[in-house]
Amino acid sequence: MSSKTIEKLQWRYATKRFDSTKTLSDEKLNILKETFNLTATSYGLQPLKLAVVSNTDLKAQLMPLTFNQPQVRDASHVLVLCIEKNIDANFIVDHFKRVEGARNTPRTILDPFEKALINNFSEKQTPEIRQWMANQLYLTLGALLTVCALENIDACPIEGFQPKKYDELLGLDEKGLESVIVLPVGYRDESDFFINLKKVRRGVDELVIELD
Repeated sequence: MSSKTIEKLQWRYATKRFDSTKTLSDEKLNILKETFNLTATSYGLQPLKLAVVSNTDLKAQLMPLTFNQPQVRDASHVLVLCIEKNIDANFIVDHFKRVEGARNTPRTILDPFEKALINNFSEKQTPEIRQWMANQLYLTLGALLTVCALENIDACPIEGFQPKKYDELLGLDEKGLESVIVLPVGYRDESDFFINLKKVRRGVDELVIELD
């Protein structure tokens, strides 16, 4: 990993105050959308979606549903990371249709894998599938935070919010989605007390185990 990449990761922090006068360009926003799309997920199924909130009034309405954290009001955009409510056989079949179309893979190769996945998910209980989907969503969160740092975009991942009220306000229920993570993105307010605080980490020597 280049020293410049490490510098970018040192630069990023969980932004507490956003400059409400600064807005992400369409180019920057599209980079985040593509990051969400390109991040790895188990089996490549992508059991998730991204809701992008830019409307000022709507962001203000989200603030009390986020325990009055001002980031959702002041950020350029609020990214709401969501999972599907259901993963059924049709969802899996659609995935393999995309694989076939994109790669021209013969059905003789795809059919056994498709059938195995359908059988596998049919044996799982809803809470287990939901947890699996949430795990995939956290992969995208890590990718988004890293890309934000590389693109000089500030961000603050938030789990402290009221998902059901978010889902109702944003119409996610109607789309068969559940919100899991909120990620305000934009540009830091220079008055943010946390900008210059030194990072507190356990350190590579403690976290990394070398197995020869």
